Amino acid sequence: MGIGVLVVLVVVFLLLKQSVLDQLHRFKLEIVAQLANNNNSQQNQQLQYQKNLQDTLREALSHNSQELSKRVETLTITAEAKLQQVNQVVEQRLNEGFAKTTETFADIAKRLILIDEAQRKLTDLSNNVLSLQEILADKKSRGAFGEVQLNNLIKNLMPEANFALQYQLSNGMRCDCILFLPAPTGNVIIDAKFPLENFQRYNDSTLADSDRKKFMQAFNQDVKKHIQDIAIKYIIPGETADGAIMFIPAEAIFAEIHSRFPDLVALAQAKRVWLASPTTIMAILTTASAVLKDSATREHVHFIQEHLRLLAKDFSLFNERMEKLTRHLEAANNDAKEINTSANKISKRFNAIEKVEIVEN
Repeated sequence: MGIGVLVVLVVVFLLLKQSVLDQLHRFKLEIVAQLANNNNSQQNQQLQYQKNLQDTLREALSHNSQELSKRVETLTITAEAKLQQVNQVVEQRLNEGFAKTTETFADIAKRLILIDEAQRKLTDLSNNVLSLQEILADKKSRGAFGEVQLNNLIKNLMPEANFALQYQLSNGMRCDCILFLPAPTGNVIIDAKFPLENFQRYNDSTLADSDRKKFMQAFNQDVKKHIQDIAIKYIIPGETADGAIMFIPAEAIFAEIHSRFPDLVALAQAKRVWLASPTTIMAILTTASAVLKDSATREHVHFIQEHLRLLAKDFSLFNERMEKLTRHLEAANNDAKEINTSANKISKRFNAIEKVEIVEN
């Protein structure tokens, strides 16, 4: 009895032991399975977390990109509006500046035309004066006598407006030439009807000395009478100068009078009749031309100075308007530079966004 119970107890113990071992094994398997399930769940959760994080990043980047695009679009619209406004202001300023500049240049052109006309008058006056060398090279002028020689000299040396040939005076006398000179000289008469006949006879070496002396006295009387006639006919107070010119058509005759007939020279000085040879008449005419040119220059100088003063005033106004236009253009240029700086910053931000790399597992 005792052994049987013991055996039973042993069998029961063994069965219980086996049952416990089986339960422990099942529990172990369950724990292992549970641990395996937990590990898979954690991996799944980690993957899901990474996926959710990536989705969140994508949504955030997309949202930020949309917001940035909206802001860029708004900034672009604002910039375009600002540029349009700046362009309108600049265009208006340019139109006003160009209109004023055109007006200024039109005034300047008018002034320059007037100055050019005055300069052309001076040039015409200068072109009418022939040089002394050209006159001396003219054989026809050197070989001519009397009126022909005087006419050539006058036409070559004097402006047409300042002399007249065969001019009739108020006393009814007709002079060979009159020079219209400015005050205080006045109108100067030139007489070319010099008595040559007795001088030519006086210089005839084939004649006897007594005949030559007779012709010398006749020449003296001819010249004396001619000086007196010039003083009476061609010196008119209030109409002509206080003296007249007696043209002697040869240098030899002029020298002969001054060397052999001092009484004629004294008489001419007393009667205010100026003796002139071809050389001295050229000097007189050249001086008269210079006086005329100087007088015309003085008249036109006032005219030119006045227009130069007005031209300087126009240029001053033009300079002020150009300075204003330059300031407006500089302001517009600064605005454009600021807009360009903002555009460069926006471009750099876009480039930075494009360079962002999203890692997908």
